[in-house]
Amino acid sequence: MSTKYPKFTGKELIKVLGKLGFKVLRIKGSHHFLKHSDGRATTVPVHGSETIGPGLLNKISKDTEIDIKNIRN
Repeated sequence: MSTKYPKFTGKELIKVLGKLGFKVLRIKGSHHFLKHSDGRATTVPVHGSETIGPGLLNKISKDTEIDIKNIRN
């Protein structure tokens, strides 16, 4: 069973999560730590124009409790 995830770069995903209420708390290297006011948190890597793989998108989806499969960039 293959689930299709949209293609996101780190910057695009941070922008989408920002619209959903997540704020960048800090940046360490290429990793951006985001947190929502209700306590949900995740880390998004930003590596230029490199897209985030489906495994990491799945992890971010679980961390944020947002169905990223249905989000379009």
